[in-house]
Amino acid sequence: MDDGGLCETLTSRLTTAAVGDVMDSIGLHHQFLPRTIGALTADTVTAGRALTVVEADCQPGGSDEDDEQRDFGLMLRALDDLKPGEVYVCTGASPTYALWGGLMSARAKRLGALGAVLNGCHRDSREILALGFPVFSHGAYAQDQRGRGRVIDFRTPIAFANGCRIDPGDIVFGDVDGVVVVPYPAAAEVVRLALAKVEGEAGVRRMIAEGESTQSIFARTGIM
Repeated sequence: MDDGGLCETLTSRLTTAAVGDVMDSIGLHHQFLPRTIGALTADTVTAGRALTVVEADCQPGGSDEDDEQRDFGLMLRALDDLKPGEVYVCTGASPTYALWGGLMSARAKRLGALGAVLNGCHRDSREILALGFPVFSHGAYAQDQRGRGRVIDFRTPIAFANGCRIDPGDIVFGDVDGVVVVPYPAAAEVVRLALAKVEGEAGVRRMIAEGESTQSIFARTGIM
């Protein structure tokens, strides 16, 4: 299965819960991003390969920098470097300004990107919703990043306080229950195992509907 097939299967047939469970079973125990990162709406879902971005808080100024560097650091370059099927994933800043907005969503969508995942805030919620662009963040907050934060690196490994790490090109999968990271080398196996888990859970639901006890079901299937 190619990248597009893997990501389409994730968004159409699987959940972050199922994917997280099977990664636990194969020894990948720190794959969820912090719970503060949530979907813009309950039906927001995305899966794609990560364009990783590092942002840092700053103070305005710097006469030796060009306008772009002074205002945004490498943000515009990172945004323009998005490839079809990628998700912009940003961390490193304090949650005191927005890391993403409507114009960024418009540019990302035009480039074929599939979403943005932010360890921080977004703004321009109505514009993003009108575009139908998937965004996961701490929530809406309109304060501008200009003069407060700059992108200092991209397409580099990033890490989160809860122990989760993302390498460039890993698959990021988000739904209403959270955002999970699938290491790219393990992606095909994780999807295969998750599909089997979902099929097994469907059987368990039938057993519950027929009145069987959860203890008996778990003893027979190991699923609950």
